Amino acid sequence: MDDRERPVGVFDSGVGGVSVLQALVRHLPRERFLYYADTANAPYGTKTKAQVAELSLRIADFLVVEKGAKALVVACNTATSAAVKLLRERFPVPIIGMEPALKPAVAQANGKAVLVMATPMTLREEKFQALLARYGQGAGIISLPCPGLVELIEAGETEGERIGSFLRHMFASVETERVGVVVLGCTHYIFARKAIAGFFPEDTLVIDGNEGTAKQLKRVLQLHGLERPGLAPVKQEPVQWFTSGGPQDLEKLRAFWRK
Repeated sequence: MDDRERPVGVFDSGVGGVSVLQALVRHLPRERFLYYADTANAPYGTKTKAQVAELSLRIADFLVVEKGAKALVVACNTATSAAVKLLRERFPVPIIGMEPALKPAVAQANGKAVLVMATPMTLREEKFQALLARYGQGAGIISLPCPGLVELIEAGETEGERIGSFLRHMFASVETERVGVVVLGCTHYIFARKAIAGFFPEDTLVIDGNEGTAKQLKRVLQLHGLERPGLAPVKQEPVQWFTSGGPQDLEKLRAFWRK
C-alpha cells in the first residue's frame, strides 16, 4: 500500500482524545484515522510515569505495527509527558504529542493570571516544567491539579449539578476574577468547557491545544510526503474505533464524537 493511503493513529486513555480527533478531521478531511481509547486503564493522570509509558508503548505497537498507522498522535497531555520521547525512539513514524497551551495563554493574558488545569502527572513532569521555565517567567501562572475531573467526564458528566459542585469545590482557592486565561491542559476537560467557563468572568479566555496539534500534524505529514492524495474528503466514516474496554465504551466514544 502507498504509505500516503495509510491511516493516522490517535490514542488517549478514554474519550478526551475524541476532542483532538474532531480538530484533526476538520483540518485534514482527506485522512483516515484509527482511534484507540484505553478505557480499561483510565485515568492516566494519577498513575506513575512508568505505568503510563508501558501502556502507551503497547497501544503504539497496536496502532503502528499491527494496524499500519503512518503517523501517531498522542491525544493525551499525560501520555505525552510520560512517553512521547520513548515512543519517538521506538517507532519509525512521525509522532505528535500534546502540551498545555501556555505560550498563547501568556501572550493573551493582558497582565492577568493564567490558570492551567491539568492532571497531577502533567503538572509535575519535566515537559510542563520546561514550558513554565520558557514562557512563565514574570507571568502569573496558577497550576491547578484536577484529580477526579477526568473520571466525571468519562461518566458523561459534562454539565449539570454534579460537575458544577465538583468544580465549585476545585475553584474555591482560586481568585477567579484575577484570571485572564484558563488553559485546559487535559483533552477531557474540553468537553466540560462550558461548565468551567461559567466560574469565570465573561471576558476570560478558555483555550486548549487541539487546533495547534491538528496544524502540527498537517505540517508533519506534508514534510514527510505522507498527506493522502486527492482533493475530496473521505466519504465513508473517517474513523475506525478501538478500545481496551467493552462494547459500551465504543458506544460512549461515538456519543462524544457526535457532541
